[in-house]
Amino acid sequence: MTLVKTSDKMFPSFFDNFFSRDLMDWNNSNFSSTNSTLPAVNIRETDESFLIEVAAPGLAKENFRVNLNRNRLVISSEQRNEKDQSDKKYSRREFSYQSFERSFFLPEGTVDGDRINAKYIDGILLVTLPKREEIKPKPAREIEIM
Repeated sequence: MTLVKTSDKMFPSFFDNFFSRDLMDWNNSNFSSTNSTLPAVNIRETDESFLIEVAAPGLAKENFRVNLNRNRLVISSEQRNEKDQSDKKYSRREFSYQSFERSFFLPEGTVDGDRINAKYIDGILLVTLPKREEIKPKPAREIEIM
């Protein structure tokens, strides 16, 4: 048996919803349900490499960290901003903090970890993961029959 909460009202009012929430509960229900702080990622494969594009506009390349530990690639970013404004009559201090971390497990033996590179251009972090020579596709060749 499933219990379902019902209401006599067709549409709950703003105040019904407002007073039913715990304002000091800082779990994910107080934030966007779309995880908008997690950047979008595109992954492409070519014959030579895997390419990871991370959409992260407004950051600087110094904000990023790209680490490879065994077969786990971790892309993370952290940015802190503080603004102090003082006048004779008032004082104001604002600060913000943004961070994210994305990790990817790479198939065993596919990527040449020593040749991975990353660059940040126009709001996109591009990480290039070169394939190991032995897994790159070889061109077709004709075999002589003896």
